[in-house]
Amino acid sequence: MTPKSIESCVRENLELYFRDLGGETPHFMHDMLINLVEKPLLEVVMREAEGNQSRAAEWLGINRNTLRRKLSQHQLL
Repeated sequence: MTPKSIESCVRENLELYFRDLGGETPHFMHDMLINLVEKPLLEVVMREAEGNQSRAAEWLGINRNTLRRKLSQHQLL
């Protein structure tokens, strides 16, 4: 899957989300989307890094402590 196809997938699903709202006003979309994307991202990266948090943090471009906090928030520790 290329970044372009991921972008297309996100765009299509956002369009469906707005359609399904039926005219209602959306709230807290940024937080909702970050949480929906971040958990599977962390799961896959941690699996590919074979549980090595230092390696996963490096791949993600974040501090290891930040990674641990995010893993904890998503109940992945």
